[in-house]
Amino acid sequence: MFGRLFLIFYLFLILLTENFSDMNLDKIDKQIVKLLQEDAKQTTKEISNKTGLSVTAVYERVKKLERDEIITKYVAIINKNKVEKSFMVLCRIKLEKHSKAYLTKFETEVGKIDEVLECFNITGDYDYQLKILVKDMDAYREFMVTKLTTLEHIGSTRSTFVITSIKNSTLIEL
Repeated sequence: MFGRLFLIFYLFLILLTENFSDMNLDKIDKQIVKLLQEDAKQTTKEISNKTGLSVTAVYERVKKLERDEIITKYVAIINKNKVEKSFMVLCRIKLEKHSKAYLTKFETEVGKIDEVLECFNITGDYDYQLKILVKDMDAYREFMVTKLTTLEHIGSTRSTFVITSIKNSTLIEL
């Protein structure tokens, strides 16, 4: 078991290294990425003023960052309190078996559930950890009964309720 986990981790590191070895971002690219992470609605003119590049140069660099999949999408971050989705739960899941079919089926099905914001395949006593947002405890119970526990092959779950979020960032420092 430990040997298999080590092999998976080692292969992950190789893939990670290969994916970033071609990155070669210079100081200006990193500055542009940081500016866009802070506020993706900035115009190329605003970024141009902050970087000292021409508007055309900024535009071309952003397009290259998108083509190279350094920038994969632009999103709006929602105030979860304003949309009544402030009850955050971290739910760990253990599957009954670890066959490829079970894993694939679970991952496909959990990916379709709107309340699940993030799903991580993890090591340890559980197989997955989900980040779930709902309105309140009643909504979470309804979610568990009507959605999550209807998925096949779940052996057990363990939920942790978030009291407060100390740090919540989307910025990746380069």
